[in-house]
Amino acid sequence: MSETGVANTLEELKALDREARMLEYVASALSWDQETGMPERAVEERSEQRALLQSLAHKRDTAPRVGELLSELESHNGLGAVDAAFLREKRRQYDQRTRLPDTLVRDLAETASRAQNAWMHARQDDDFNAFKPWLSRLIELNRDAADHLGYEQIRYDALLDQYEPYATTTEVARVFDQLRQGLVPLVQKIAAAEQVDTSFLRRSYDPERQRAYSDQLMVALGYELDRGRLDLSAHPFTTKLGTHDVRITTRFSEHAPESGIFSTVHETGHALYELGTGEELSGTLLSDGTSLGIHESQSRMLENMIGRSRAFWTYQLPVLRRYFPEQLKDVDLERFYRGINHVEPSLIRVEADEVTYSLHVILRFEIEQALISGDLSVADLPGAWREKMKDFLGIEPDSDARGVLQDVHWSMGAFGYFPTYALGNLYAAQFLRVMERDFPDAWDSIAQGDCSGVVAWSRDRVHQYGKMKSASELVQDIAGGPLDPSVFLEYLTEKYEDIYGG
Repeated sequence: MSETGVANTLEELKALDREARMLEYVASALSWDQETGMPERAVEERSEQRALLQSLAHKRDTAPRVGELLSELESHNGLGAVDAAFLREKRRQYDQRTRLPDTLVRDLAETASRAQNAWMHARQDDDFNAFKPWLSRLIELNRDAADHLGYEQIRYDALLDQYEPYATTTEVARVFDQLRQGLVPLVQKIAAAEQVDTSFLRRSYDPERQRAYSDQLMVALGYELDRGRLDLSAHPFTTKLGTHDVRITTRFSEHAPESGIFSTVHETGHALYELGTGEELSGTLLSDGTSLGIHESQSRMLENMIGRSRAFWTYQLPVLRRYFPEQLKDVDLERFYRGINHVEPSLIRVEADEVTYSLHVILRFEIEQALISGDLSVADLPGAWREKMKDFLGIEPDSDARGVLQDVHWSMGAFGYFPTYALGNLYAAQFLRVMERDFPDAWDSIAQGDCSGVVAWSRDRVHQYGKMKSASELVQDIAGGPLDPSVFLEYLTEKYEDIYGG
């Protein structure tokens, strides 16, 4: 094939890919609307709308012409780095999606949309039985999808691969075993120490004032308001509606201001990743984050490792005090820093501290595997949840709403998603270590209210590549070795021995 022929073939393939991405963005817009303000009676029609769009995108991605173009291009070895990566990922996507029947894709999308509404009411009413048939159906559909996608040994591998490409259940389990062995004694050690003061965080903080502070905070972190917006939702999330439209949501609690503040920082981290992919990747499947674990590394590094640091609040505490002068008039930097970093086993994952958080994730990872394999029935799920919470964290939920119904993910049909949260912690720790080496003045800049250098480092080393590099390749390139849970454990030990005493 001539160079002109290659260019024309590649352009045709990219055009088809772009059409599918645009359909997905429209579906995401409908999903965002459903979570932020859609009238409740619209749920049935919205389910059909989303299912149709997902089906149309699936047909675009699996069209025979896509396969023909891929075969033509794969015989040519002279592609540049971006085009070669696009071809690799498009082939991977095509092979996976052609294995999924269109009827299954549509059924999953429609069921998930209705299940999310059922889950919301079940959680509000603390009624697991109301959600149980929806969950059973979603598990059946995910098993069916896994069987169509294919796997070598463990069915869960096929689902995990959708969120953490190229990872396997066995590899993740090995890493999580090391992580758990280090976390449990650290949690026990902290539990035996004198607890830090958090009473000032339980004062009354007007949610509207919290919103105003969050508006300026996300801008200070580098979020561009002409490319996104902040809204409220029951479960904070980030959604990409286009190259220049990445939106975030949060939620505010009057007597827990840290929840809204750090949710905003967390989601800003996700948004910065999506907004930071290279311009040459725009409109293609390469413009998304390479894995949800890497995505979490960007949000959790910003939220916890930077956002909960002394340096960060050296500048931001006086700013926050301007919004809440009475509530914070007797709170100095050290008291605030220790308060926002207190460690205590809790029932709710999204409100967990950074020491216990990964234990929440490992619990869900183990339960998901058992549900997909059939070793755990849906009927027995609440009991299994309570037993694992007691085993992992020494506490038991007082209701299903604060237990097995707390997360939106299963109502979305997103099995295989949860492990990426803890993987993100591990990636983040290794990235932070290198960032400190590459940017020795980082903490001084942060203490002066300037986070631009940190964002620039992340953009240069992580964001710009989108899907061009896999998670393992990024870690290898940045940290010079494979994923290593000991780095995260060292970070936690150093930080919390300082807070709670060695």
